[in-house]
Amino acid sequence: MILFSKLFKNTYFLLVFGLFFSLISCGQELTKKTNYNEIQTIKTGAQQTGLYLALLKNKSIAVVANQTSVIFKNSDYTHLIDSLLKLNINILKVFSPEHGFRGKADASEKVLNGFDIKSGLPIVSLYGKNRKPTKEQLKGINLVLFDIQDVGVRFYTYISTLHYVMEACAENNIPLIVLDRPNPNGFYVDGPTLNLKYKSFVGMHSVPLVYGMTIGEYAKMINGEHWLKNGVNCNLTIIPLKNYTHKKLYSLPIRPSPNLPNDKAINLYPSLGFFEGTIINAGRGTENQFQQYGAPFFAKSEFSYVPKPNFGAKHPKFENKICYGVSLKDVQKLNYVNITWLKDAYTKTPKSKKFFGATFTKHAGDTLLEQQLKSGLSAKQIHDSWQPAVNSFKKIRAKYLIYN
Repeated sequence: MILFSKLFKNTYFLLVFGLFFSLISCGQELTKKTNYNEIQTIKTGAQQTGLYLALLKNKSIAVVANQTSVIFKNSDYTHLIDSLLKLNINILKVFSPEHGFRGKADASEKVLNGFDIKSGLPIVSLYGKNRKPTKEQLKGINLVLFDIQDVGVRFYTYISTLHYVMEACAENNIPLIVLDRPNPNGFYVDGPTLNLKYKSFVGMHSVPLVYGMTIGEYAKMINGEHWLKNGVNCNLTIIPLKNYTHKKLYSLPIRPSPNLPNDKAINLYPSLGFFEGTIINAGRGTENQFQQYGAPFFAKSEFSYVPKPNFGAKHPKFENKICYGVSLKDVQKLNYVNITWLKDAYTKTPKSKKFFGATFTKHAGDTLLEQQLKSGLSAKQIHDSWQPAVNSFKKIRAKYLIYN
């Protein structure tokens, strides 16, 4: 592993064939000159400008983007917006999702409208006053370009932003182009399936927690299953990935959100994300977000940590208190949703404590998981209960796959 600076120890990525590099904070340039394209054979939609530049010419464009919307060339990268402006593409504004255009806001933190300092473009937040672009915000726009890195988990809100952008485009007769990106959790399908009775911005569609699709494939499914309001259809174009299959492991070069700093956190996120709806701390306020869990009321153990305010967690659970718990940094890469850690934490929590929070059902997608834990079902019984719905979804998913 090559370390560029201790300042940047939380932002790094694993390239194909085991070569590692570290990145500086999101939105800035890499400092190590290496032939990225020779090592990372997968090409994102954004990288393949020859496939979509002609579609952008003579259009007034809005771009849905954040810090992950970059184009790599060797070991350097430029933001998609900067690249397109240099090519004289007429971008009028930027829409940004949760965490903001630069990806620095905390989870659930409202993001205000603003301007991009470098380009001067207005930035319209889709995680502030409105989650869906309004007719007024789309005035004068005749094409929307969507390029955001997803991680393939139902309660990760970028797919909800995708839904609302598609809906707004359909209602205003504006074509949408999605620049596809790999799904780092795209090699399996698992987890509880959302009951639409509990639909929210952290779960809008009846899909398993891990759905095994790229964001481009998911957009096709939203259209094909008529999930948009009133069954409207979006005029959708996907710029596909090159050299990608769902069996290929892909390491994200830029953290997709503040609390997913590395491959381990991204892989464990489907299993530990349940803790967001509980009293338990899942590593927020540490350097190992979604790679450990604990609480002050767990029995004292060799492993402990103290959550403190940091990038992505201004006020973490149990701030400045010693938490005893479990480190998962040495866990092998998962290809399923592991429910044993949630069950373990529930068992360790005193009955006098309220384990389940207000958002647990939204994260789980139904009330069933809470009931199963309370009734003492084993992890295997819980996991097995998901499979009929998972298998049904796989049949739907198969209709929209672009990649093997």
